[in-house]
Amino acid sequence: MSARLIEQLREDVRARAENRPGVYRMRGPSGEVLYVGKSVKVRTRLLSYFRAQRGEKAAEIIGHAHGVEWDYVPSEFAALLEEFRLIKRWRPLFNVEHKRDSSLCFIKLTREAVPRLLVVGHVINDGAEYFGPIRGRQAATEAVRAVSDLLELRDCPSDTPMRLADQIELFRLREDPRCMRGQVGRCLSPCASGCTRTEYLARVAQARDFLNGVTDQPLTLLRERMSLAARRLQFEYAAELRDRAETLERVQAELLRIGQFVERLSFVYTVPGHGGEDRVYIVRRGSVRAELPLPSTAQERLVLEAKVSEIFERPEPRTIGLRAHEAQEVLLVARWFRLNPDELERTLPVSARPGEQGVASGTPG
Repeated sequence: MSARLIEQLREDVRARAENRPGVYRMRGPSGEVLYVGKSVKVRTRLLSYFRAQRGEKAAEIIGHAHGVEWDYVPSEFAALLEEFRLIKRWRPLFNVEHKRDSSLCFIKLTREAVPRLLVVGHVINDGAEYFGPIRGRQAATEAVRAVSDLLELRDCPSDTPMRLADQIELFRLREDPRCMRGQVGRCLSPCASGCTRTEYLARVAQARDFLNGVTDQPLTLLRERMSLAARRLQFEYAAELRDRAETLERVQAELLRIGQFVERLSFVYTVPGHGGEDRVYIVRRGSVRAELPLPSTAQERLVLEAKVSEIFERPEPRTIGLRAHEAQEVLLVARWFRLNPDELERTLPVSARPGEQGVASGTPG
């Protein structure tokens, strides 16, 4: 990009941008969004791009930009949410994956006709269920392997043809396609008509219930095998099963702790805004469900209370499994309160029981 265009962009920022919270966008030659960012002081942050040295990311971004735009928002929290939503919407070239933590992983229950359990490093919008985040990929991998073996779920590639027992008339088998797990009885073999769809999905439901802390069925099966191995004097194998059971218990306990933490992220959050533009956020299970101006009249308070009641009286399953978009926003909100613990003082707890007042100790403001 020419030095003249860079100077024009700089002068535009100097002339029009203000030092208040906001979200900005760098656009390319065809108007495409190259980068989305946020700042509590938009003017200062944008001008810093023009001072960046060669080799710095900011210099690379401004070197490709043909336009700079920005919108003001009431607060840092509002900027955080808006940046997240715009990155999700446009997936700009220069934005690294939003707030990704490489030390975390998720257990993924795929959304396939014949689902699988996988360990993944991040969540995507594919309709799958994600359990986590979990620290320690090895433990999560061992847990997934154990649950898949105990419940005899498949772990083959996604493009493996499935020939369920209730489809046998449609798919005549010329040879046995079963893998080693299928041959030794560690998989229901949906690829070789080893089960019906109903039978397989029943095992998937058990896996989901285990990850949600509803059942200990896989652990029960593992302990039974451990006892049997000990009775047969197979002590080395029994010790291996014991270690596997301990890993399963640790992963399930971590998932339960996460679920309890997410449940605590349910409240009404009042955030002071720039120039008195205060906002109220209704947060349920770590997800921002609604945003309203802070009420200043009795009528506006009634509107807020009605909205709180509507959101918290709506039935929702108390599970740990999250859809992709939910998991990403929950992580974002959780990180905000972890880094800003004093902000919890601005929250008010909410009762979700029908017929009770939505905000437990009154409406903010």
